[in-house]
Amino acid sequence: MSISSAMNAGVAGLSANSSRLGTISDNIANASTFGYKRVETEFDSMIVGSGRGLYTAGGVRTSTQRIISQDGAVVTTTHPLDLAMTGRGMLPVTTLANVSGGGPSELLMTRTGAFRPDANGILRTESGLVLMGWPTASDGSMPLVPRDTPGALQPIKIETNRPVGDPTTRVEIGANLPADETAAAADGTPIPVRIEYFGNLGTSEGLDVTFTPVVGGAGMSNEWQVEIRDTASGGAVVGTFNVVFDSTQALGGSILTVTPGAGTTYDAATGTIPLTVGGGDLDLFIGSPGGFSGLKQLSAPFSPSGISRNGSPAGQLVSVEVDSAGMVNATYDTGFIKTLYRVPVVDVSNPNGLVATEGQAFKPSRESGSFYLWDAGTGPTGDIAGYAREASTTDIAQELTHLITTQRAYSSNAKIIQTVDEMMQETTNIKR
Repeated sequence: MSISSAMNAGVAGLSANSSRLGTISDNIANASTFGYKRVETEFDSMIVGSGRGLYTAGGVRTSTQRIISQDGAVVTTTHPLDLAMTGRGMLPVTTLANVSGGGPSELLMTRTGAFRPDANGILRTESGLVLMGWPTASDGSMPLVPRDTPGALQPIKIETNRPVGDPTTRVEIGANLPADETAAAADGTPIPVRIEYFGNLGTSEGLDVTFTPVVGGAGMSNEWQVEIRDTASGGAVVGTFNVVFDSTQALGGSILTVTPGAGTTYDAATGTIPLTVGGGDLDLFIGSPGGFSGLKQLSAPFSPSGISRNGSPAGQLVSVEVDSAGMVNATYDTGFIKTLYRVPVVDVSNPNGLVATEGQAFKPSRESGSFYLWDAGTGPTGDIAGYAREASTTDIAQELTHLITTQRAYSSNAKIIQTVDEMMQETTNIKR
């Protein structure tokens, strides 16, 4: 019984070392593969037992495990859409075939990828992995989405040839109105100023703001009548208000009161006047009572140096980058930067329990546990790095050492089989 079990143990040893040779071969072959996670072979002895003083050899069996939790070195590149994780977590991806099928996308994950827009603008790797993200609202804000399901994730699509406009939603007036113009002896000459803004269609429009001092009586009135006309509305009046400035020592020159005219409202807390103009709705910031920004009145010349607005005319896409928080930002030739998507980071309880698929992608399993979609850099997850790839975790020196020991172990197991064969031959010769 023992001599037969020795033969079986030798055969098991050959099989086990053959399996280890396979994992070593894969590791060495993928030493230069970005995102590759090395595989380890574990040996476990098989105990059959013994009886009546005879030992029965059980042999050995193997199990393999891909060490996904081990991070590779981050290698810098020259392309902004080369992405890699710099800590725990993975990028959400799916397959191109899944996207083309039109059904719900299967969630896969990867540590790194060289993503490029294809003919349809979809960000994908050469191996067919499509980057997934949450689309932002029209103003670039992130809506509320579920974090334990991939249902809200969409393939990231970049429309490279489509012009995009950035309508103006806020105009700020930071200007000094000359206090001397409100004196009783002043001539009350209006002060006009035009402020450019951009409409919903990317057109350049203008707000014609006229400051007219209120004169008469004794001393300075410190009051101005303000009229706002809109070029996109054919020059129609879209807002009027009276503003009185403080003349005390503590708050001299700042806004004291604002009295809106008919059809105009004023929010003292935010210092804004909402306007409905031909190019869209916008908020006009003039300042809050007692504030230090917006309109001022001091004995100095008119100075509109603090006028600003957001928005830009229609522009063409120049570049797309993903920042450390996972925001996919598109830059246009007008200088406008728009956030198109947010790429979350997928994390599971046991990364080593993930199931490996082609293209250095992984999918969740019972052993990996359930997943959760984090914002990059929050919770246990790391940041997303652009211009970077994660190198293979294969250590060539270590694998070559394992190759030598595996070869010797294989030869030793073959020697066991040879020895058992010779012993059985001797047993056969006893009968002769």
